[in-house]
Amino acid sequence: MAESEKQMANDDAGHRGDFDKLQQSPAAQNVNGSSDTSDTEDHAKPESTNTPRTLWQRTYATVFWTPKRLRWDPDQPPKFSLGLNILFGFAGAFTVANLYYNHPILNILAQDFGVPYVRVSAIPTLAQAGYAVGLLFLCPLGDMFERRPFVLSLVLFTATMSIGLAVTKSLAVFSAVQFITAVTTVTPQLMLPLVGDLAPPNRRAAAMSIVVSGLMLGILLARLLSGIMTQYVSWRYVYWLSVALQYLIFIFLWLFMPDYPATNKGGMNYFKMLWSILPMVGKHPVLVQACLISFFTSATFTNFWTVLTFLLAGAPYRYDPVTIGLFALVGIASMVCGPIYARIVIDRFVPWFSVILGMGWCLIGISLGTYTGTFTVAGPIIQAFLGDFGMQTAQIANRSAIFAVEPKGRNRVNTAFMVSTFCGQLVGTSVGSHLFAKGGWIASGSYSMGSIGLALLITLARGPWEEGWVGWHGGLGIFKKSKESADGKAGVEERSAIRRMNTNEQQPRAVDADLEKGELHRDHHVHHHGHDDQEEVNATDAEKALEMRAAENTYSSEAPDDGTSAKTEKTDQIEPVAPIDGQA
Repeated sequence: MAESEKQMANDDAGHRGDFDKLQQSPAAQNVNGSSDTSDTEDHAKPESTNTPRTLWQRTYATVFWTPKRLRWDPDQPPKFSLGLNILFGFAGAFTVANLYYNHPILNILAQDFGVPYVRVSAIPTLAQAGYAVGLLFLCPLGDMFERRPFVLSLVLFTATMSIGLAVTKSLAVFSAVQFITAVTTVTPQLMLPLVGDLAPPNRRAAAMSIVVSGLMLGILLARLLSGIMTQYVSWRYVYWLSVALQYLIFIFLWLFMPDYPATNKGGMNYFKMLWSILPMVGKHPVLVQACLISFFTSATFTNFWTVLTFLLAGAPYRYDPVTIGLFALVGIASMVCGPIYARIVIDRFVPWFSVILGMGWCLIGISLGTYTGTFTVAGPIIQAFLGDFGMQTAQIANRSAIFAVEPKGRNRVNTAFMVSTFCGQLVGTSVGSHLFAKGGWIASGSYSMGSIGLALLITLARGPWEEGWVGWHGGLGIFKKSKESADGKAGVEERSAIRRMNTNEQQPRAVDADLEKGELHRDHHVHHHGHDDQEEVNATDAEKALEMRAAENTYSSEAPDDGTSAKTEKTDQIEPVAPIDGQA
């Protein structure tokens, strides 16, 4: 009797095991799963296979699992909202801040590590070098990878590595960790092209200005918080704060950042993508112009904030470090005004005119600060506001123009732009410091005046409607010919498939179906489209399903009220994917 019961138990266990295997099979998932199984198949890989057994597998499954409401669905894509825009700006601010916490506390670090000041002075250089490496070798990957898992990976890695900065007692370890975290502190430069993809062209400047303002705020806030905290507590609490903020950013992004498809899924390999930046720069005069303008204007930014400490710490002011740190509040005020100004001015006029205005604000601020700063503190205060405001608005206008030239390569366009910006910052810091040591405040400020003058000449070398390298063809009109475009031209701008699907825009029927006209298209007649047959979709293999979701031009469909159907059209820019029509 006992043996019979034992046999029955074994048979029952075997049946349960067979049932479990059946439940884990793809066919069972297609039959028993929900209607969005094929749409989220690539995001639920840990769920569709055996339960993760190791700690690493469980961590991976948790980190890269996407909540259902954030998964990409071409029929009902997540909307790009103001709240998401602000979240990107917040993430950019306290991510880039990792590079600048060390600037006001280098003398404290030298004392705590017991080394000469000259040894810790290399830490900011290492941070900037690491950031440059990340810009050049990580940012272009935004054109290959899906942004959500890529950004989450970088933020989580940066947060975890930053713990080493707070606990280490070795200067060598501190320097190495600072370099590594700087390499992965490039998430703001991945979010800017994503905003360029998602925001409508006529609102692109305002949307990007929120992220750019966050980026600039992070630079100033890092110096302010670090200087004030170190006055009252250990410098290590600054980096514990950094760790906490990084994990907070990770949590917010995990909860609210949608999973957008890659723009060039499988389009090219990594090395070809890096190499493509060079011909891309040589192809577009507006990109070269924007890079040169940014090089010279960003030099004035770092020049000013580097030598300002020397000016205010010496005669006739002799301010303490806390008072000097409070000057960052002036720069913060200019950053807060950026998004409002972008919506009212930059989105209204052609980018060229907004750049001219930005150069004008810089010129006024630098001239007043340079030639009055030695006897009145009002000069540096005005320069801090107008100089930063002018540089920020000029950069936003330039980005609005250059993001229109290569919609599939906006991360690479942004890489070229930021590398030139970063080089300008390095030159401004180095040249400004040497000039201040030799000729004082007026000498370093005069260098900034010359830099703005060169940027202004480069701007004037090409008119607002010029298509070539030099000239003024097309006249001097400063108002946009098309209010619905980013650069104001009446021509066409290649449409971002992510933005089209994110806003449920209809795919045009022309051969140039992937081009976005300068004027807004209004279609008043009734359309009748049918649903895809879900059983056929579920039967499609995973690779083809991924192609259908991530391809630049997909079948366009909407859910009608009457249930009738019509054939959708494809563009001639991609090869056909697996058919979804039951009769195919």
